[in-house]
Amino acid sequence: MAQVTFCLENRPKSQNKRTGLYPIVLRVHHKKYRTIRMDIWTLPSGWDKKRQKLRRSRYVNQDLDCDALNFELEEKMFIAKRLIDEIGLSIDKVSPDRLIELIISEWDKNPDSELKHKINNEMTLVKWGEVLINRKIAANAPGTATWLRGGMKAVTKFNGTDDIKLYDITVTFLRNFEAHHLGKGNSRNCVSIYLKAVRSIYNSAINEDQFVPIKNAFQHYRIPPPMRTKKRALKKEQILKIRDLVYEEGSALWHARNYAMIMFYCRGMNFVDLVKLKVQNIKHDRLYYGRSKTSDPLSVHISEPLAKLLQPYLKDKNPADYLFPTNYDGSSEHYEKYRTQRRRMNERLRVIAKDAEIEETVTTYTIRHSWATIAKYLGVSAALISEAMGHNSITTTEIYLKSFENAALDQVNELVIL
Repeated sequence: MAQVTFCLENRPKSQNKRTGLYPIVLRVHHKKYRTIRMDIWTLPSGWDKKRQKLRRSRYVNQDLDCDALNFELEEKMFIAKRLIDEIGLSIDKVSPDRLIELIISEWDKNPDSELKHKINNEMTLVKWGEVLINRKIAANAPGTATWLRGGMKAVTKFNGTDDIKLYDITVTFLRNFEAHHLGKGNSRNCVSIYLKAVRSIYNSAINEDQFVPIKNAFQHYRIPPPMRTKKRALKKEQILKIRDLVYEEGSALWHARNYAMIMFYCRGMNFVDLVKLKVQNIKHDRLYYGRSKTSDPLSVHISEPLAKLLQPYLKDKNPADYLFPTNYDGSSEHYEKYRTQRRRMNERLRVIAKDAEIEETVTTYTIRHSWATIAKYLGVSAALISEAMGHNSITTTEIYLKSFENAALDQVNELVIL
């Protein structure tokens, strides 16, 4: 069988007398040695003999686009080997010179091979992902930036590299990634979060003409749907227990109890929206704010219990001052500070739940979900709850209320069977 390799022809007679460089050639061994000279020149120090590639790190190659030239060599090698494989056992009937002619002819055809397509799609996950992350940071959306970075990190770690070409993210790769994580005991929710971030980067690269796939992997691979997590809604009587707890004024638990009740009184306000509030958000008898997630403007009537909780925070403050000691300016720069504040809030809510003799785990999310569930029990429509909570879609609200449906059905069942 014929063999082909790229090598540097560094014989004295092959040296360019003007530049002192030597040519790279395709050496074909079939009965005899024959060579095809490439229009690529370098010195022995600029050629990696073992890998059959130009060395990008060498000074002699500083004026060369080594990546493009190496891809050209890779494609030509692919074509030559494919031709020899197609000839098969008939290779003995082909003379060395004829084989050279056939290889050159195949090169000249410049077929639109998969390898060539790969060469023309050099965009990588991390390279484009960083573009999107920088946009999110500039737009003060650090949460989304963190989500994208998490997906990138998970995929590159699985791949065992610092980066991966978007071309190499195939259906098989995605299925292997899923199997790997499920095999490690990670949840479907975890896999779903990672791959949705990767899909967002992948599709963005396509939409902005940074990448042209042969086949969109995510159109042929179904990201595992997240499993429904156990809903964390409190009953109204449990919320009232939290309201009635007494802590020393100004203590960490006093603030945390106040924040929890303010969030509840504000129709299940998000914690991130709470800590962004300033005194100027209060106008007459309403509290105005914008949802961080959707930027939708919302306002809440300041009821009597809400006014009582807000009163201590309004003393001696200017309109531009933050309303609460725990605050966040919404910037990417201070996002880690906010995450620390949220973690501490949840730690304090665990203590508060214990003091209120509540067995369920209580978090900032619990407060939001509890408002929605209690409203549903009181007969408020899902559409109205959706608008009250600032959801972009009623579908999101319905996810919040799934546990209510189960509880209501259980009550009906007990009425029937008992």
